[in-house]
Amino acid sequence: MLTRRNFGLATAGLIAAAAGYRTVSSDASEETMTTSTDTAFEITKTPEEWRKILTPEQFYVLREHGTERAGSSPLDKNYADGTYECAACDLPLFSSKTKFNSGTGWPSFYQPLDGAIGTTSDRSFFMTRTEVHCRRCGGHLGHVFNDGPAPTGLRYCMNGVSLKFVPKAEKSTG
Repeated sequence: MLTRRNFGLATAGLIAAAAGYRTVSSDASEETMTTSTDTAFEITKTPEEWRKILTPEQFYVLREHGTERAGSSPLDKNYADGTYECAACDLPLFSSKTKFNSGTGWPSFYQPLDGAIGTTSDRSFFMTRTEVHCRRCGGHLGHVFNDGPAPTGLRYCMNGVSLKFVPKAEKSTG
């Protein structure tokens, strides 16, 4: 008999299953999620080595494809002139010139720096999204969507904890 309690338990079970669900395509031409142990990257480390240089939240997002809570990153409202780098390997990823307020609660950009990122297909939560990762260390940064502003029409929705902001150095007068 389907009672309110049983319905709630079944719903909770489906949500829990979706949280752990990732499929891997049998079609070799289709990209799949990267993992923190992939060796195709210039910088590779063991999970223990990553844990030594990342905070627990950074490790969760960058190495385990986690997501920080919306609105929790101070970088979301940062509009200073500078560059956003990978928090794991310091690779420059985004210019502040391409940052915009998407209203999502995560730092958003309409374009990465040339050669800075890679993408893979993320098939978690019963949907397909395009995951964005650092091309040098493979760290998970966030996702890209087709609802951004001109000129690209893209929204690179990044986890702030996966980024490090480096302000533009002021020019010396001497």
